[in-house]
Amino acid sequence: MRPHFRTRTVITVATLVSCLLCAAGRTARAEAVGQRGDRFDHWVASLWGEARKTGVSRETFQRAFEGVVPDEEVIQAAETQPEFVRPIWDYLDRAVSEARIADGKAQQAAIARDLDAIEKTYGVEPHIVVAIWGMESAYGTSKGDRSVIQALATLAYQGSRRDYGKAQLIAALQILQRGDVAPEAMRGSWAGAMGHTQFIPTTYNVYAVDHDGDGRRDIWTTPADGLASAANYLRKSGWISGEAWGYEVVLPKGFDFANAKSSVRKPIAEWLALGISRADGRKFDAWATEGSILLPAGAQGPAFLVFRNFRAILRYNNATAYALGIGHLADRLRGEGPLVAAWPRGDLPLTGAQRRELQERLAAKGLYKGGVDGLIGSGTQDAIRNYQHRLGLEPDGYPSAGLLERLRQDG
Repeated sequence: MRPHFRTRTVITVATLVSCLLCAAGRTARAEAVGQRGDRFDHWVASLWGEARKTGVSRETFQRAFEGVVPDEEVIQAAETQPEFVRPIWDYLDRAVSEARIADGKAQQAAIARDLDAIEKTYGVEPHIVVAIWGMESAYGTSKGDRSVIQALATLAYQGSRRDYGKAQLIAALQILQRGDVAPEAMRGSWAGAMGHTQFIPTTYNVYAVDHDGDGRRDIWTTPADGLASAANYLRKSGWISGEAWGYEVVLPKGFDFANAKSSVRKPIAEWLALGISRADGRKFDAWATEGSILLPAGAQGPAFLVFRNFRAILRYNNATAYALGIGHLADRLRGEGPLVAAWPRGDLPLTGAQRRELQERLAAKGLYKGGVDGLIGSGTQDAIRNYQHRLGLEPDGYPSAGLLERLRQDG
């Protein structure tokens, strides 16, 4: 037991001043929070007129925004999407893990009847639908528990995605107005993605379906509704039944990397004539038509020949890593093996700041005219190829750390 001592408390001038400053600081912070809250409330009030024009009632609007305040975690999450900031090999390791493959096969067997009905209706194969389910919500175990209205209101109110946030927020209010889900049950991700297959509100409004016939498009608690909705979305995005999304391939020596971009699409016969072959040694399927070469890690990593079904997956989520993850997971669910070629795991990808620096330096050399946003699209890749060509390197368009260092040395 600690002994007790009687002591005299002495309050110095310094202590008194410190206390007063602390109190003043707390008051200032409280006032700042209050002011931000007032501004947010004013912004919400200004949104009512637009919501009303889309058929949202005053009662639905007020109930939706009860207790809603900006969520700073949403803004932070918006800047760190794994599809864009994580090395693709790390992303695929998690997306197509042995546990996810095993769970997917079990789920596929458990709901085989629903999956067969979905395939008959929408023409999308079970392994593709289950792969989306696994990627989006880990087969319903990770659907997100964030208030969709609060997340979207935050994105619409502040940050760099205001237009997206506002459009999705209005669409979410329309969902509440129709009564498909109660406000407290409308839970999802930081981006407002909802349910088993993580539909954003605008996608839900156009593509969600009522598979079980109970009168509600319930993607939150009814897996079959969510999976059928995903299949409907893929079909409307151009999915062709019976065709693969793509294959891992081997490029011949001397391959012209100017052909390795999404805008270059050739019939299988032309790719065969150029020396392209499947990595597993098998022949291309008879249906295979036009495809394009994908090099997600540059010339040093696996190569893929992707088709129109790959582009349909990109409509679901416009990230190469995501579409590749769906395709590869789907292949593993139907018994295919792992990728043949190894990833260049020792080659650390560029950070967001480094990607922006790369774009700035390419622009300074007159090679790049797009926005400096750190997103490596076709414009940035073409600029990289032109620079690589100048240096006598393989023009694969890959933004490597070594390439950035060469740009720095060039001044």
